[in-house]
Amino acid sequence: EDFLNLIFKAMMRDSFNSSRPVSSAVQSSEQIEEMFDTLSYIKGASLLLMLKHYLTKDVFQAGIEVYLDNHNYRTAQSDDLWDSINEITNGTLDVKKMMKTWIVHKGFPLVTVVRKGKTISVQQEKFFYCVEPENWTSDASYLWHIPLTYITNRCNFTHCTNAYLLDQKSG
Repeated sequence: EDFLNLIFKAMMRDSFNSSRPVSSAVQSSEQIEEMFDTLSYIKGASLLLMLKHYLTKDVFQAGIEVYLDNHNYRTAQSDDLWDSINEITNGTLDVKKMMKTWIVHKGFPLVTVVRKGKTISVQQEKFFYCVEPENWTSDASYLWHIPLTYITNRCNFTHCTNAYLLDQKSG
């Protein structure tokens, strides 16, 4: 419950146009210090949980182990983590491409789901809690690769979860 409260507080801060990406280029040590705040840590943890849920616990854990082995006592960048997980997925998913959309964009997407009979359609757009006129910029080009999981009435209780990667504005 405490973690969920932290997530919602971070999402609130991240939903303003004045937010910033989790990962960005820095020029000074002061900028580095500014990057390591609650938003970065909580959003980063949320993104890792999202990835773990999408990939499955075993695949995610294997990717983390590869990452730790490959970068033992060395410096690393976020791409190194995504590359390590890509090794485990054997090219079935470009984890780096997916996660870049989450760490280089500020904010997060709002996904709208519409059901018409047996057809489900989904659409994404950037979520704004409150538009700040003095800081507003159009983010129409923002596109996240959103892992969506769902169950259907065909669930046999051994494999209930299906996955879909929304990597376009709508699908």
